[in-house]
Amino acid sequence: MPKQSRIFIDVHALQTVPPSCVNRDDTGSPKTAVYGGATRARVSSQAWKRAMRLMFADIFTEEQIGERTKRIVPMVAEEISKLDNSLDAEKIAAEALKNAGLSIKNTEKGTDALFFMSKAQAKALAKLAVDKNTDKNAYKIALAEAPSVDMALFGRMVASDPSLNFDAAAQVAHSISTHAVHNEYDYFTAVDDRASDDNAGAGHVGTVEFNSATLYRYATVNACELADQLGKDTAEVVRGFVEAFIRAMPTGKQNTFANRTLPDAVYVTVRCDQPVNLCGAFEKPVSSQAGYVEASEKRLVEYAQKTYHEFVSEPVLALGIGDALNNIAQIMPLHELLDLLEAWLKEQLPDCGVV
Repeated sequence: MPKQSRIFIDVHALQTVPPSCVNRDDTGSPKTAVYGGATRARVSSQAWKRAMRLMFADIFTEEQIGERTKRIVPMVAEEISKLDNSLDAEKIAAEALKNAGLSIKNTEKGTDALFFMSKAQAKALAKLAVDKNTDKNAYKIALAEAPSVDMALFGRMVASDPSLNFDAAAQVAHSISTHAVHNEYDYFTAVDDRASDDNAGAGHVGTVEFNSATLYRYATVNACELADQLGKDTAEVVRGFVEAFIRAMPTGKQNTFANRTLPDAVYVTVRCDQPVNLCGAFEKPVSSQAGYVEASEKRLVEYAQKTYHEFVSEPVLALGIGDALNNIAQIMPLHELLDLLEAWLKEQLPDCGVV
């Protein structure tokens, strides 16, 4: 097939989560949303992206991933010390970051807001500082080039200097249940191990709110946008993003509920027109007395086919995990899906400007 100038990778997943509190609001309750007139379980995109970034440490090299922190002075200072350990690294690092246009309170507190920085950017700033470069524009350029994998995927916003922003090549939707939910409460007691024999009461009592749900999850990656920022490693990065999206799980109340699950079905499509979120399949909440997964899979397949018939073309590549999706995708295990997706992207991405 001819090479493409626009490539979007859409990832859809249906995932059952048992009693849990994966993502809490400010009152400690599991997050919810009203969709289709019914209350749904919800896990915010931020919570799942955080879990994905933590998994990136197992997928990518240390050099490929960045850090999001206010304490950016020690990041640069560490690189300065590697180049010349006789210098006052923290003082010079703070000055280098100020030269780049960032407001640094002090070497300990760093910036007012969280700042995303890649290893390559920290090294570039350190080299300029050790070389005693006085060109402030050179420092700004060092912070505007060589983004990390996670920075290119999820973006960087610098309110004080928009020239340092990076547009996110990936978007992650809030996960919602395919059906209505009702939060429940667990009343618990904790026994004092050293309580006297005549004190049979609990040392502590309390409640924890939870729910259980079959979630619809969606994310998309603009591969050509990513390629413009990362170059030849784009296919590998997309593979890692898809793997992390499928396998990662936010850790809210993990010790209480041990709710680590994997998706029941995964649908990965490559589109050359536009991303397509298929959440409309569940605008009418699924109703069932025998589990939600099977009915949700059926809804997803039917809605995808309807969407392709009425609005957009079918994807140029459709891969799936779960036999229920065999009418809309090639079904295979996860490792084969990732291999095939990466190989396809390596063949097609050069037309996005990657050489």
